[in-house]
Amino acid sequence: MIQSASVRSAVRSEVRGVAPLGMIAVALISAHCGCKAKAETPPPAPPPSVVVSTPIERSVTDYVDFTGRTEAPFSVDIRPGVTGYLVKMPFTEGTEVKTGDLLFEIDPRPYQADLDRAQGDVVLNEAKLKLAKADNARAKNIAMVNAGAISRQDLDKYEAAEEEAVAAVEASKANLESYKINLEFTRVTSPIDGRVGRYYLTIGNLVNADTTLLTTVVSQDPIYVYYDVDELTLLRLMRRLMASNADPLPLKRFAVYMGLADEEGFPHVGYINFANNVVNASTGTITVRGVFENPATPSTRRLLKPGMFVRVRFPNGEPHPALLVSEKALGTDQGRKYLLVVNDKNIVEYRPVTTGPLQDDGLRVIETGLKVGERMIVSGLQFARPKAEVRVELQPMPTIASTSTTPAPTPSTPTPTVSQPPAAPRPSTTPSPMPSPTGPTNP
Repeated sequence: MIQSASVRSAVRSEVRGVAPLGMIAVALISAHCGCKAKAETPPPAPPPSVVVSTPIERSVTDYVDFTGRTEAPFSVDIRPGVTGYLVKMPFTEGTEVKTGDLLFEIDPRPYQADLDRAQGDVVLNEAKLKLAKADNARAKNIAMVNAGAISRQDLDKYEAAEEEAVAAVEASKANLESYKINLEFTRVTSPIDGRVGRYYLTIGNLVNADTTLLTTVVSQDPIYVYYDVDELTLLRLMRRLMASNADPLPLKRFAVYMGLADEEGFPHVGYINFANNVVNASTGTITVRGVFENPATPSTRRLLKPGMFVRVRFPNGEPHPALLVSEKALGTDQGRKYLLVVNDKNIVEYRPVTTGPLQDDGLRVIETGLKVGERMIVSGLQFARPKAEVRVELQPMPTIASTSTTPAPTPSTPTPTVSQPPAAPRPSTTPSPMPSPTGPTNP
């Protein structure tokens, strides 16, 4: 027993001597591992790369766009002037006609008979007038030679008979003229130059005077365009007229532009020649009319036809200098437009702006919120954050012409393998309204 106690005491002494050494070893290992872990921490990601451009400064004209409909200056519904049966239709549907060209012919025989009878009545009444004049003259001569040979009453009767014969001749001549007109109405001609439509009745059908619609003829050159202008635009136009002390009637000096449904922009140029005399109280608009040329091609075809839907652009002011940016550089934040501007320290700034009309080359007018020479992000908007640093690449302001004519770039690096990091996504053309708090750290 005494020996066992001695052994236990010796073991405890050895353990107490070894423990400090073990603790020191553990501490050294931990320190070594900590240094290694700290040395392997990756460096912070570099700032994202974005493409910036400066606004374009040039002279622009404010304008407003409307929708309208084309209409022919002259449109005629062809209806017969007499009743009868159709016997001729010498025109071709859809062709151009001139004033006086024959379109339809109604059976003229009944009206020719009426005319012949009226001519006979004229001859008969003229003969009666000749006899009445002779009787009246003879009675007057007798009364002059022998005052008591003929009574005053008989003289009045002869005078009245002559006057009645004169009136009968005039009435028969009027009837003759009426029958001539009716006979002429059997030939239905075009009253204007234009294009004739389809026929609604064919040969052999009975048509009623002033009732039956036979066809239509519309003029073609020029063509009218009617559109409704809002009250604010009307006031600007009138103030321009009042400021220039010009007569408001010659509206031809105010140009208006038109585009068809299949056309880009507004290639047709016309002028305003009419504005209505009242503003529609229900809609707050006034009807305005523009005039556009509609020339014929060598094949006699014309582009514009009545009833077409058109887009109308009306310049609303004089040319003035303005700043323009690409439409894809603009973002929308709860209905408000903004730009991401990069200052001289390459820090992104959130800039609310007021926009103007969109130009044909895809550039938008910036009315307020931007200065000349400032740099704005036009590509890589999804990587940029307000108050964050970015790496910038300055390029010209992109337009529709430049983006459509520039070929797609050819990649200069090989396709990445699995071991390589994935490529950054392409910048979206439409920035998100509010940037998300997280995003890729390596563009």
